[in-house]
Amino acid sequence: MKIYGKNPVFERIKSNPKSIKKIYMQYAHEDAGYVLKKAKKWGIPVYQVPKSKLQKLSRSINAQGIVMEVEGFEYCAWADLLQVAKKKKLSLLFLDGLNDPQNLGAIIRSLACLGGFALVLPTHNSVDVTETVVRVACGGDNYVKIAKVSNLSQAIAKAKQEGFWIAGSIVKGGQDIYQAKLPFPLAFVVGSEQKGIRESIRKQLDVAVTIPMAQARLSMNAAHATALLCYEANKQKQK
Repeated sequence: MKIYGKNPVFERIKSNPKSIKKIYMQYAHEDAGYVLKKAKKWGIPVYQVPKSKLQKLSRSINAQGIVMEVEGFEYCAWADLLQVAKKKKLSLLFLDGLNDPQNLGAIIRSLACLGGFALVLPTHNSVDVTETVVRVACGGDNYVKIAKVSNLSQAIAKAKQEGFWIAGSIVKGGQDIYQAKLPFPLAFVVGSEQKGIRESIRKQLDVAVTIPMAQARLSMNAAHATALLCYEANKQKQK
């Protein structure tokens, strides 16, 4: 897996340097001193290359003069993540059928900025954490624990057994998210933009919430909606 751009690269150096295989950096890069110092500390090979070589490595994506090869994304075991969430009082976010890597990357970035969340993805009918996701997450992937489960419905049921309340985002008919009193410890479920939350999972919800829209015919994409929901959850959690 490759990571492109200054922020994602610097965050990976700071948070998980052991996962880095090698770094390619454009000649005379303005941050060469910092990168070389950190790379030497962790024994990471650095290759200083011309701009044309870097563009080829990054497939013409704007890499800001630096590309990093890292190990594949490491998911957490679901059982371990659940226990960490209980111990550290994290809220859970289950994504049901999200297939857009741009949305997943933006969600991970939002969760990292907000803090206090862990993420659960299904193994089927879901985007994985890919290079595109990591690029959009802009370093946030280093700070959000993510698990994959073969059966999302069973994972939600297990979270309920462990004391989590399940709140789901629906387009219409739910409680106004700004008026609803969210129960904690909390797990949110967000569905795909096209289909929403599956009916089998909707039956497991303790609370259904809706984001009110000034224009009834408009709706937010999954990433924007998730950011608002999780912000509101954190705000109520801190009261």
